[in-house]
Amino acid sequence: MFDLTQLKQQSGLPAEVLEQIEQAIRADYPDDDMMFELHLVRVLQALKQRRITLEQILAEPVPA
Repeated sequence: MFDLTQLKQQSGLPAEVLEQIEQAIRADYPDDDMMFELHLVRVLQALKQRRITLEQILAEPVPA
């Protein structure tokens, strides 16, 4: 639904950081791809607009 590839590139974040963000969001929406994508887009936009920090996003441990 969203062009996640372009959004990830535009974020300027390293692949490892993007993977951590994706894991955190996927943990909340394990079976809902649309909600996962929507929240990933919103997080990347919030980071770009400096409304949230990486530390805030990654503060909660990701389940193994």
